[in-house]
Formats: sequence, structure tokens, C-alpha cells
Amino acid sequence: MSRQANTTGRRAMLLALAGAAAALMLLAACQPMYQNHGYAPDDALLSKIEVGRDTRDTVAATLGPPSVEGLLNDVGWFYVQSRWKTQGLAAPMEIDRQVVAITFSEAGIVTNVERFGLERGRIVPISRRVTTEPVKGRSILSQLFGNIGMIDTGSLLGGP
Repeated sequence: MSRQANTTGRRAMLLALAGAAAALMLLAACQPMYQNHGYAPDDALLSKIEVGRDTRDTVAATLGPPSVEGLLNDVGWFYVQSRWKTQGLAAPMEIDRQVVAITFSEAGIVTNVERFGLERGRIVPISRRVTTEPVKGRSILSQLFGNIGMIDTGSLLGGP
């Protein structure tokens, strides 16, 4: 076999291996990736919690600390777990969510235990305050001095 034929054969084999590696990398990139976030206790653990008997301390000892506590008042603990799927360049998509809500009385006794899934989830609209006049492009001094003409001197001097 000539030297040139041997080199051409090696190049062809390297190109074939590089093509196969590239194809495998493309296939691997298209495989979905799953990520789990948070913690929600399973039904076996929840069955150990007795409504009307357990307290915050016993719930924490059995289930662990909550992901979120009630924000306005401390009557509820929430355990939140979600599962996300990412595939290729697409945005991640939440495919499962479990929320365990445990409510307490004012005395700290368990009054209710509930589990919610993604099917009961809803989007909460956020209220946003919008400035009526844009301040973009105006310096601090121009904003301050721009208000001088808007002052009612009569009200400053105690007039009607």
C-alpha cells in the first residue's frame, strides 16, 4: 500500500469519527434535562401529622422546617417542590409542582393539612406603579429645578 493511500485512509477514518462524535453530541444536546427544586413531604410523612394535636415544634421535628412561612401572619407553613424540564435551547418548563400547606391556630396547633398540585396553580398579577412622566434623560438638577414653578407660594405663606 502506498504512503499516500494510507494517509488518505487515516484522514477518512478521522473524519468519520469526528462526524460520529458530532452526531452524538447533537443527540445528547436534545435530551431533556430535569431539575428538582424545593421539598414537599410525601403522604407517608404527612400521615404522621395529626390535626388538633400536633404543634409547630412537632411538625418541624417530623417534616423539617418549611420552605415558606405565612408572610402577613404566622398561621401557615408551606412546603414547595417543583420539577422543571429543559430541552435543547427551549426555555425551562415547570412540569410538576407540589405545595403542602399546613395551617395553625393562634395557639400553634395544626388546624389543616392540604396538598396542591400544578393543576391548582394560578398566576397572580403583580400591581405595578408607573410613573406618568418619564424621568429618563433628565438630570437630578433639572428634575429639582423643574418643580420650582409648580410651588404655590400662596399656600406657603398661609393664604387661602
